[in-house]
Amino acid sequence: MSTPIAELKDVSPAVKAEVLAQALPYIKKYHGKTIVIKYGGNAMTENRLKEGFARDVILLKLVGMNPVVVHGGGPQIDDALKKLGKAGTFIQGMRVTDEETMEVVEWVLGGEVQQDIVMLINHFGGQAVGLTGKDGGLIHARKMMIPNKEKVGEMLDLGFVGEIESINPAVVKALQDDAFIPVISPIGFGQDGQAYNINADLVAGKMAEILKAEKLVMMTNIPGVMDKSGNLLTDLTAKEIEALFADGTISGGMLPKISSALDAAKSGVNSVHIIDGRIEHSLLLEILTEQAFGTMIRSH
Repeated sequence: MSTPIAELKDVSPAVKAEVLAQALPYIKKYHGKTIVIKYGGNAMTENRLKEGFARDVILLKLVGMNPVVVHGGGPQIDDALKKLGKAGTFIQGMRVTDEETMEVVEWVLGGEVQQDIVMLINHFGGQAVGLTGKDGGLIHARKMMIPNKEKVGEMLDLGFVGEIESINPAVVKALQDDAFIPVISPIGFGQDGQAYNINADLVAGKMAEILKAEKLVMMTNIPGVMDKSGNLLTDLTAKEIEALFADGTISGGMLPKISSALDAAKSGVNSVHIIDGRIEHSLLLEILTEQAFGTMIRSH
């Protein structure tokens, strides 16, 4: 359970002023810098958290940072599939995607979820624009095959699941320069126009790399990376993360998330933060305060 945060009206003006003063060095440090935010999990399903997220992103934009939102939508896709009588299947943390599932993914991510985020940001006074990989040739993808862990040398076909071939960030940069907040759905397109479902963590990681982002913030349903005893690891280097992969501490659904975080950190993104999206304003707490709320992975 997350700790209830005091109502803002109960906080004295002096405390509010102190909070703002403490945020100033961070606002100064990250002014003009790009921050890629992977938005998913519970933070996307609870109204209070959704509204808080929209306001937080607008605040970052208003104080001079350049937030870019890449969203997931696993629970929403599962709900839509359930209505069609289909169950979601996963292999190594990746969704197996047949033709019918791909149609649902496009409709849910590029339509329902994306528009929900865009509308909320616009409602609270920001200017958000929704994008998929098709817009401005943003995400070029190809079919992904993954190694079969049971049979060495054999590859598994996940259907219309893609890996990123290239990202053309021109449309994102144009929007940023024009005071817009880009909201990106993780759908890529092949040479033949075929749509591919891409893991949102992979898209966020690659986007942070290509945009030379200062930070990549991944909002999840967990407090961060835990050790085997369940303790939160707040500050890790890329080398320490590799050791946690090797000894099996990181596995399952966390694999694509942490792999993307690690790749981004190794490719020039200064720091990657894995934070708990169930805590209200966790995005601001992580970026504008000294307190470590999740796991920070440093590039070196």
